[in-house]
Amino acid sequence: MYSGTVAVAGPPLRDFISVTVGPEEAVGVGGYNNSKAWRRRSCWRKWKQLSRLQRSVILFLFAFLAVCGVISYTSMGEAWKSITNKSSDDQRTEQEIPGLKLANPAVLPAPQKADAIHGDYPELSRQKPPKPPHVRRGPSNLQIKAPRRDTRLKTRHDTMRAVEELVEADKVEKTEKSIISWRGAVIEPDQSTEPPSSKIMEPEKPSSVEAEDQKEPVPINERQLAVIEAFRHAWKGYKDFAWGHDELKPLSKSYSEWFGLGLTLIDALDTMWILGLKDEFEEARKWVATDLVFDKNVDVNLFESTIRILGGLLSTYHLSGDSLFLEKAKDIGNRLMPAFKTPSKIPYSDVNLGRGTAHPPRWTSDSTVAEVTSIQLEFRELSRLTGDEKFQKAVDEVMKHVHTLSGKNDGLVPMFINTNSGQFTHLGVYTLGARADSYYEYLLKQWIQGGKKENELLEDYMRAIEGVKKHLLQRSEPKKLTFVGELTHGHFSAKMDHLVCFLPGTLALGAHNGLAADHMKLAETLIETCYQMYAQVETGLSPEIVHFNLHAQKGHKDVEIKPADRHNLLRPETVESLFYMYRFTGDKKYQDWGWEILQNFNRYTRVPTGGYTSINNVQNPSNPEPRDKMESFFLGETLKYMFLLFSDDIDLINVDKYVFNTEAHPLPIWVPA
Repeated sequence: MYSGTVAVAGPPLRDFISVTVGPEEAVGVGGYNNSKAWRRRSCWRKWKQLSRLQRSVILFLFAFLAVCGVISYTSMGEAWKSITNKSSDDQRTEQEIPGLKLANPAVLPAPQKADAIHGDYPELSRQKPPKPPHVRRGPSNLQIKAPRRDTRLKTRHDTMRAVEELVEADKVEKTEKSIISWRGAVIEPDQSTEPPSSKIMEPEKPSSVEAEDQKEPVPINERQLAVIEAFRHAWKGYKDFAWGHDELKPLSKSYSEWFGLGLTLIDALDTMWILGLKDEFEEARKWVATDLVFDKNVDVNLFESTIRILGGLLSTYHLSGDSLFLEKAKDIGNRLMPAFKTPSKIPYSDVNLGRGTAHPPRWTSDSTVAEVTSIQLEFRELSRLTGDEKFQKAVDEVMKHVHTLSGKNDGLVPMFINTNSGQFTHLGVYTLGARADSYYEYLLKQWIQGGKKENELLEDYMRAIEGVKKHLLQRSEPKKLTFVGELTHGHFSAKMDHLVCFLPGTLALGAHNGLAADHMKLAETLIETCYQMYAQVETGLSPEIVHFNLHAQKGHKDVEIKPADRHNLLRPETVESLFYMYRFTGDKKYQDWGWEILQNFNRYTRVPTGGYTSINNVQNPSNPEPRDKMESFFLGETLKYMFLLFSDDIDLINVDKYVFNTEAHPLPIWVPA
């Protein structure tokens, strides 16, 4: 045994500790003996030595692990129970129906990423007959649903392989649904999406389609081929002399800029898709991907940029499934939002895309009623696709505000509204022409887009049509053509803009969707008038504005044209209404009228080196005085509606599944009609 003492041996002092170990410790009495009781006392001393924070952290970790353990045990127990039940169910099924085996769920090939080869467009199933070259299009009777944002146009090889696998699977199991991809878009019949709620939503996802619901495509006919040829001729001029710029000047072989955003190219994207011009579409897509930039110091008109650019991008996204166009649509949509930062929430007319500022025109604080109430289809659809409710909220507030305003005349609205007060201005002037026209069009189309649920929109539309009948309808002499005039402080004017020729198509669309039958009768009489605005003119082309004779005069026609009004801008409104009338009646005369108009466009407005030009004088066939400008809507609207008018396939852009914005860009209807 050891013993020791504390000794001092002079400076420096050293401390020594002596430890005496007696026989008690050897036998474990009162000393360390590795017993459980001793270990418990030792652990407790160490625990007490920890700070309060350290003890709290340790206790929290132990509690967290305990909770996780309980959750894991519960989940594994339920999963094991499910597997056990499924296994027993399968055994019972095989016992009840000998020889039957449960089919495995179909597995679809993963979509390609955005960097896939965009130039190759997938074909349809081999069961489809071949189509003429350069005019291939999809099974238009089916609604095209936009896929996830990372889904792009697939290559022909991979898509055909996927379709073949699905066809084989369908032979094995007829009851299974199969998904068919056309040009990268997932196609679904008779199903559409719900309108955006007050909560943020997820972007829409691809869904399946019954293969047996597909119909045989209708062949392209000669008149449609003529439209394709006209489009290619116009596109040649744009590509050669104005590529990437807003509008072509075909005579001077140059271009003009409005916003500097390639308006003609963007306006024509979905037209190229519908016409099946894949090479032209792919070339334009590359420009959008690399050169379309919205971050620039430029003022744009809210209305025009919404209907042409935002509407064109959204429509092309839905038709192609290419998320590039949705991303561009989101970009410009966000950049247009400063327009709504006004005291009244009535948006300003102009927005600077780069600076994020907005302002009214320099000469007034008013906006036109048509412009602030004809951007709703596009912004509402952008909310539905992005899940961001701010876009729809902004435009819905405008419509709700206008719904409550005084100053209307039996549903007819004035042409101007003040952005500060939110009140109508220039009261007493009512027209369905410029500055008011598309207000009435969008009342009906928003109601259709939203699944016919927004009764205020329908109420305003029906009241407005009654106001038209009461105040604006008259008949001309000598042919007694029914036309829509204007009312100025109680005085009727027999003036009718070509723009008003949207109305027959809108009335027919409303009647098709269950509104009053007399709307279709009125549409039939008005489309006859719009046709006569062409037929009674020397070139067979309508002027911008006509005046109708209310009293019979020897040697006078129904239509009178003033020198300031005799220009033609290649406008689409009459062809648009002809399209709707043919779709709903099947009367071939509407196609014939449209064919006459196309031939006269070719005769008097076609420029040999490429492009078409607006003209100054529709009354002079020998010299129509070309204006050297091709408006973007000639490709975006006029030729598109021509192609659809001449189609014998009533499901090519099915109007029960799509609603056209006022620039002829089709957007999906949210719920089945």
